[in-house]
Amino acid sequence: MSFSFTVKEEIISSVSNKDKTKACLYGILLFSKILSASQILFQTENNIVAEHFTSAITDILHDQTAVRQSIISKKNNGALYSLSIDDKDNIKTLCEYFNTDLTQENRYIETNAIGKKKYISFFVAGIFLACGSVNDPLKEYHLEFVIPSNELSSELMELLFSYGMTTKQTERKNAFILYIKESENIEDILTFMGAPKSSLELMNVKILKDVRNKINRAVNCDNANIEKTLNASEKQVESIQLIDEKMGIGNLPEELRDIAVLRVENPDWNLKELAENLNPPISRSGANHRLTRINKIAEELKG
Repeated sequence: MSFSFTVKEEIISSVSNKDKTKACLYGILLFSKILSASQILFQTENNIVAEHFTSAITDILHDQTAVRQSIISKKNNGALYSLSIDDKDNIKTLCEYFNTDLTQENRYIETNAIGKKKYISFFVAGIFLACGSVNDPLKEYHLEFVIPSNELSSELMELLFSYGMTTKQTERKNAFILYIKESENIEDILTFMGAPKSSLELMNVKILKDVRNKINRAVNCDNANIEKTLNASEKQVESIQLIDEKMGIGNLPEELRDIAVLRVENPDWNLKELAENLNPPISRSGANHRLTRINKIAEELKG
């Protein structure tokens, strides 16, 4: 089950009374595929959304046969549910129910069809059920509405902005797309539409991804430090071997001789470990200074 499917299922569970259902259904109808005096056609890949739409229409029209359903199988083992209302009298009754002409050529949002202002969120939820989707947050943060007209897209954009949610707009295959890529904005709109559990899941995923990124950065940093230590150690061991061949380690000053022996015996130790294991122990910078002197002696012997 996809994240988008789960979000829509949660939204529907929040549509708990007649007024909420009315606002939600108006969103679905206004943003459906076909909306005319002769036909209303709503399509969805979500069987729960299809059931919700059919149930809401049936309750209004008191006609079990008002919605004609056909199911088209898809290659990914999914299905496309086509829900059609073809009776002109039923469409007229729906217009009267929402107190607006749903069949006008240019669609636009009628606030009186939504009801009280507190039901705006359910209207937006209905739009999401009709033409919205949200990606699995484990993959990417992306929520979008695929809208049939530029006018509706602009109106929805302004409506969401008035509630503090910023969207961006683009076009794709003769459709107008409103989309959000910022995780915080997606969390806000999910909560606004009645899917707080899904919003919380997105937050948890974001925290998990952040922890993973921090661990990866720490591991990469540790690996880089280990590689740097080994490279430095390799050069130091080579210098010590050269000194031993040319003049003998025993001829080094005592403080250089001690650290040279310790370095050859422990090539994987970092400076801190070398410094702490000298007798007496010295600082990290002190150990670095002595090894730098050893490298300089080796360079002089080469040349």
